[in-house]
Amino acid sequence: MTKKAHDDKNNAGFTLVELSIVLVIIGLVVGGVLVGIDMVKAAELRSTISQVEKYNSAVNSFRVKYNSLPGDILQSYASAFGLFTLTTALGAGEGDGSGLIEGGAAGITDPSGETLVFWQHLSDANLIDGSYGTLANGTILANTGLVTANNTDVTKSLPPSKLTPRQYFIAYSASGYNYYQLLPISQVSTPAAYLYGNAGITPVQAYNIDVKLDDGTPNGGSVTAKGITAVNINATWQAGSTLANCLSNGANATDQAAIYNRVPATGGSDASCSVRFRFN
Repeated sequence: MTKKAHDDKNNAGFTLVELSIVLVIIGLVVGGVLVGIDMVKAAELRSTISQVEKYNSAVNSFRVKYNSLPGDILQSYASAFGLFTLTTALGAGEGDGSGLIEGGAAGITDPSGETLVFWQHLSDANLIDGSYGTLANGTILANTGLVTANNTDVTKSLPPSKLTPRQYFIAYSASGYNYYQLLPISQVSTPAAYLYGNAGITPVQAYNIDVKLDDGTPNGGSVTAKGITAVNINATWQAGSTLANCLSNGANATDQAAIYNRVPATGGSDASCSVRFRFN
Protein backbone atom coordinates (compact mmCIF):
# COMPACT_ATOMS: atom_id res chain seq x y z
CA MET A 1 0.00 0.00 0.00
CA THR A 2 1.36 3.39 -0.90
CA LYS A 3 1.85 6.12 1.72
CA LYS A 4 -0.90 8.23 0.07
CA ALA A 5 -3.41 5.40 0.24
CA HIS A 6 -2.50 4.82 3.89
CA ASP A 7 -3.01 8.52 4.70
CA ASP A 8 -6.36 8.57 2.90
CA LYS A 9 -7.53 5.64 5.00
CA ASN A 10 -6.51 7.39 8.24
CA ASN A 11 -8.32 10.58 7.23
CA ALA A 12 -11.60 8.85 6.41
CA GLY A 13 -14.77 10.19 8.15
CA PHE A 14 -16.92 8.42 10.74
CA THR A 15 -18.58 5.23 9.61
CA LEU A 16 -22.33 4.78 10.01
CA VAL A 17 -21.71 2.47 12.94
CA GLU A 18 -19.56 5.09 14.68
CA LEU A 19 -22.11 7.82 14.03
CA SER A 20 -24.85 5.59 15.39
CA ILE A 21 -22.88 4.98 18.58
CA VAL A 22 -22.30 8.73 19.04
CA LEU A 23 -26.00 9.48 18.53
CA VAL A 24 -26.98 6.79 21.03
CA ILE A 25 -24.58 8.26 23.59
CA ILE A 26 -25.97 11.77 23.02
CA GLY A 27 -29.51 10.43 23.38
CA LEU A 28 -28.63 8.72 26.64
CA VAL A 29 -27.03 11.89 28.01
CA VAL A 30 -30.00 14.08 27.03
CA GLY A 31 -32.44 11.50 28.40
CA GLY A 32 -30.49 11.30 31.64
CA VAL A 33 -30.54 15.09 32.02
CA LEU A 34 -34.29 15.23 31.43
CA VAL A 35 -34.91 12.41 33.88
CA GLY A 36 -32.71 14.20 36.39
CA ILE A 37 -34.69 17.43 35.99
CA ASP A 38 -37.97 15.54 36.46
CA MET A 39 -36.57 13.87 39.57
CA VAL A 40 -35.55 17.25 41.04
CA LYS A 41 -39.01 18.70 40.37
CA ALA A 42 -40.68 15.66 41.93
CA ALA A 43 -38.44 15.97 45.00
CA GLU A 44 -39.34 19.67 45.33
CA LEU A 45 -43.04 18.83 45.25
CA ARG A 46 -42.67 16.06 47.83
CA SER A 47 -40.69 18.39 50.09
CA THR A 48 -43.27 21.17 49.80
CA ILE A 49 -46.12 18.79 50.57
CA SER A 50 -44.11 17.60 53.58
CA GLN A 51 -43.76 21.25 54.69
CA VAL A 52 -47.54 21.73 54.66
CA GLU A 53 -48.00 18.61 56.74
CA LYS A 54 -45.31 19.76 59.21
CA TYR A 55 -46.95 23.18 59.56
CA ASN A 56 -50.30 21.55 60.25
CA SER A 57 -48.68 19.42 62.93
CA ALA A 58 -46.88 22.46 64.39
CA VAL A 59 -50.11 24.48 64.60
CA ASN A 60 -51.89 21.60 66.30
CA SER A 61 -49.03 21.19 68.79
CA PHE A 62 -49.09 24.93 69.54
CA ARG A 63 -52.85 24.80 70.06
CA VAL A 64 -52.55 21.87 72.47
CA LYS A 65 -49.74 23.50 74.46
CA TYR A 66 -51.07 27.07 74.61
CA ASN A 67 -54.82 26.55 73.94
CA SER A 68 -54.56 29.12 71.13
CA LEU A 69 -53.39 29.56 67.58
CA PRO A 70 -49.93 31.06 66.97
CA GLY A 71 -50.22 34.79 66.37
CA ASP A 72 -53.78 34.82 67.68
CA ILE A 73 -52.96 33.92 71.28
CA LEU A 74 -54.20 36.49 73.80
CA GLN A 75 -51.58 39.07 74.67
CA SER A 76 -51.71 38.24 78.38
CA TYR A 77 -51.16 34.54 77.64
CA ALA A 78 -48.35 35.24 75.17
CA SER A 79 -46.58 37.40 77.74
CA ALA A 80 -47.00 34.79 80.48
CA PHE A 81 -45.51 32.07 78.26
CA GLY A 82 -42.59 34.26 77.18
CA LEU A 83 -43.81 34.53 73.57
CA PHE A 84 -43.62 37.64 71.41
CA THR A 85 -46.45 39.95 72.44
CA LEU A 86 -48.37 42.53 70.45
CA THR A 87 -48.89 45.56 72.67
CA THR A 88 -51.71 47.54 71.05
CA ALA A 89 -55.25 47.51 72.37
CA LEU A 90 -57.04 44.21 71.82
CA GLY A 91 -58.84 43.99 68.51
CA ALA A 92 -59.14 41.85 65.40
CA GLY A 93 -55.70 40.72 64.39
CA GLU A 94 -53.89 41.99 67.48
CA GLY A 95 -53.67 38.87 69.64
CA ASP A 96 -57.39 38.69 70.39
CA GLY A 97 -57.92 34.93 70.65
CA SER A 98 -60.60 34.94 67.95
CA GLY A 99 -59.38 31.72 66.36
CA LEU A 100 -58.60 33.55 63.11
CA ILE A 101 -55.26 34.82 61.81
CA GLU A 102 -56.02 38.46 60.98
CA GLY A 103 -53.93 41.39 59.85
CA GLY A 104 -54.90 44.18 62.21
CA ALA A 105 -58.62 44.07 61.45
CA ALA A 106 -61.17 41.45 60.46
CA GLY A 107 -60.55 40.13 56.96
CA ILE A 108 -57.22 41.93 56.44
CA THR A 109 -54.65 39.62 54.83
CA ASP A 110 -51.69 42.05 54.64
CA PRO A 111 -48.48 41.46 56.64
CA SER A 112 -49.53 43.08 59.91
CA GLY A 113 -51.13 42.10 63.19
CA GLU A 114 -51.20 38.32 63.57
CA THR A 115 -50.20 37.31 60.02
CA LEU A 116 -46.45 37.70 60.54
CA VAL A 117 -46.47 36.95 64.28
CA PHE A 118 -48.00 33.55 63.37
CA TRP A 119 -44.64 32.39 62.01
CA GLN A 120 -42.61 34.03 64.80
CA HIS A 121 -44.64 32.21 67.46
CA LEU A 122 -44.15 28.86 65.74
CA SER A 123 -40.40 29.39 65.41
CA ASP A 124 -40.02 30.79 68.95
CA ALA A 125 -41.83 27.71 70.26
CA ASN A 126 -39.32 25.55 68.32
CA LEU A 127 -42.12 23.90 66.38
CA ILE A 128 -40.81 24.72 62.89
CA ASP A 129 -37.38 25.17 61.33
CA GLY A 130 -36.07 28.69 60.85
CA SER A 131 -36.22 31.93 62.81
CA TYR A 132 -38.77 34.53 61.78
CA GLY A 133 -39.49 38.09 62.80
CA THR A 134 -36.39 38.85 64.85
CA LEU A 135 -33.55 39.47 62.39
CA ALA A 136 -32.57 42.76 60.70
CA ASN A 137 -35.47 44.13 58.63
CA GLY A 138 -37.50 41.04 59.45
CA THR A 139 -37.95 42.40 62.97
CA ILE A 140 -41.63 42.80 63.88
CA LEU A 141 -42.90 45.88 65.70
CA ALA A 142 -44.52 44.89 68.98
CA ASN A 143 -47.40 47.33 68.70
CA THR A 144 -48.58 46.64 65.13
CA GLY A 145 -47.04 43.40 63.92
CA LEU A 146 -45.47 45.27 60.98
CA VAL A 147 -41.85 44.83 59.94
CA THR A 148 -39.60 47.67 61.04
CA ALA A 149 -38.51 48.47 57.47
CA ASN A 150 -38.86 47.12 53.95
CA ASN A 151 -37.60 43.54 54.07
CA THR A 152 -36.17 42.20 50.80
CA ASP A 153 -34.71 39.14 52.55
CA VAL A 154 -38.11 37.52 52.81
CA THR A 155 -36.68 34.47 54.59
CA LYS A 156 -36.44 36.63 57.73
CA SER A 157 -40.24 37.03 57.80
CA LEU A 158 -41.75 34.02 56.00
CA PRO A 159 -40.78 30.38 55.49
CA PRO A 160 -39.65 29.58 51.93
CA SER A 161 -41.00 26.56 50.11
CA LYS A 162 -38.77 24.00 48.43
CA LEU A 163 -40.17 24.86 45.00
CA THR A 164 -38.43 26.51 42.04
CA PRO A 165 -39.01 29.37 41.44
CA ARG A 166 -39.00 30.24 45.14
CA GLN A 167 -42.41 30.61 46.78
CA TYR A 168 -43.16 31.63 50.36
CA PHE A 169 -45.81 30.49 52.81
CA ILE A 170 -48.07 33.23 54.17
CA ALA A 171 -50.88 32.83 56.73
CA TYR A 172 -54.23 34.64 56.92
CA SER A 173 -57.96 34.12 57.36
CA ALA A 174 -60.84 34.59 54.93
CA SER A 175 -64.57 33.90 55.32
CA GLY A 176 -64.10 32.31 58.73
CA TYR A 177 -61.25 29.94 57.80
CA ASN A 178 -57.48 30.05 58.21
CA TYR A 179 -55.16 29.41 55.29
CA TYR A 180 -51.58 29.10 54.20
CA GLN A 181 -50.91 30.27 50.66
CA LEU A 182 -47.87 29.83 48.45
CA LEU A 183 -46.94 33.12 46.75
CA PRO A 184 -43.89 34.57 44.96
CA ILE A 185 -43.21 37.25 47.59
CA SER A 186 -40.27 39.52 46.69
CA GLN A 187 -40.54 41.92 49.64
CA VAL A 188 -42.39 42.37 52.91
CA SER A 189 -42.75 46.12 53.18
CA THR A 190 -44.01 48.63 55.67
CA PRO A 191 -46.67 49.77 56.00
CA ALA A 192 -48.40 46.40 55.58
CA ALA A 193 -47.81 45.19 52.04
CA TYR A 194 -46.40 42.24 50.15
CA LEU A 195 -44.59 42.85 46.86
CA TYR A 196 -44.78 40.01 44.36
CA GLY A 197 -42.56 38.38 41.78
CA ASN A 198 -44.03 37.46 38.40
CA ALA A 199 -43.55 33.69 38.58
CA GLY A 200 -45.79 31.47 40.68
CA ILE A 201 -46.04 27.72 40.24
CA THR A 202 -47.24 25.95 37.11
CA PRO A 203 -50.70 24.42 36.74
CA VAL A 204 -48.99 21.02 36.65
CA GLN A 205 -47.25 21.70 39.98
CA ALA A 206 -50.48 23.07 41.48
CA TYR A 207 -52.43 19.99 40.38
CA ASN A 208 -49.79 17.61 41.73
CA ILE A 209 -49.85 19.33 45.13
CA ASP A 210 -53.65 19.42 45.16
CA VAL A 211 -54.11 15.78 44.20
CA LYS A 212 -51.59 14.63 46.86
CA LEU A 213 -53.21 16.60 49.70
CA ASP A 214 -56.82 16.92 48.56
CA ASP A 215 -59.10 16.16 45.61
CA GLY A 216 -57.18 17.54 42.62
CA THR A 217 -59.87 20.09 41.78
CA PRO A 218 -58.97 23.81 41.91
CA ASN A 219 -62.24 25.00 43.46
CA GLY A 220 -63.14 22.20 45.85
CA GLY A 221 -61.86 20.81 49.13
CA SER A 222 -59.16 22.17 51.40
CA VAL A 223 -56.60 23.01 48.66
CA THR A 224 -57.70 25.59 46.10
CA ALA A 225 -56.16 27.53 43.22
CA LYS A 226 -55.45 31.25 43.50
CA GLY A 227 -53.77 34.05 41.56
CA ILE A 228 -50.20 35.24 42.12
CA THR A 229 -50.44 39.07 42.21
CA ALA A 230 -52.21 39.41 45.57
CA VAL A 231 -53.40 37.35 48.52
CA ASN A 232 -56.58 35.31 48.06
CA ILE A 233 -57.53 36.46 44.54
CA ASN A 234 -59.09 34.30 41.83
CA ALA A 235 -56.73 32.33 39.63
CA THR A 236 -56.38 33.39 35.99
CA TRP A 237 -58.78 31.49 33.75
CA GLN A 238 -59.96 30.93 30.19
CA ALA A 239 -62.66 28.61 28.92
CA GLY A 240 -60.12 26.72 26.78
CA SER A 241 -56.50 25.91 27.55
CA THR A 242 -54.52 29.08 26.83
CA LEU A 243 -51.10 30.41 27.68
CA ALA A 244 -50.48 32.13 31.02
CA ASN A 245 -53.71 30.96 32.63
CA CYS A 246 -53.83 28.73 35.68
CA LEU A 247 -57.31 27.30 35.00
CA SER A 248 -59.38 26.27 32.00
CA ASN A 249 -62.85 24.87 31.31
CA GLY A 250 -66.01 25.74 33.18
CA ALA A 251 -67.81 29.09 33.09
CA ASN A 252 -65.35 31.16 35.17
CA ALA A 253 -62.42 30.94 37.58
CA THR A 254 -64.58 29.82 40.52
CA ASP A 255 -66.74 27.30 38.64
CA GLN A 256 -66.60 23.78 40.08
CA ALA A 257 -66.14 22.55 36.50
CA ALA A 258 -62.86 24.47 36.09
CA ILE A 259 -59.70 22.38 35.94
CA TYR A 260 -55.98 23.03 36.20
CA ASN A 261 -54.64 23.99 32.76
CA ARG A 262 -52.16 21.11 32.46
CA VAL A 263 -51.70 20.97 28.68
CA PRO A 264 -47.95 21.66 28.22
CA ALA A 265 -48.34 23.27 24.78
CA THR A 266 -51.02 25.69 25.94
CA GLY A 267 -49.95 26.88 29.34
CA GLY A 268 -49.35 23.90 31.59
CA SER A 269 -45.73 24.95 32.04
CA ASP A 270 -46.44 28.65 32.65
CA ALA A 271 -45.84 29.84 36.23
CA SER A 272 -49.35 31.27 36.59
CA CYS A 273 -50.75 29.52 39.68
CA SER A 274 -50.79 29.78 43.42
CA VAL A 275 -52.44 27.36 45.85
CA ARG A 276 -53.84 27.89 49.33
CA PHE A 277 -54.33 25.31 52.10
CA ARG A 278 -57.09 25.46 54.71
CA PHE A 279 -55.86 24.49 58.17
CA ASN A 280 -58.83 24.86 60.56
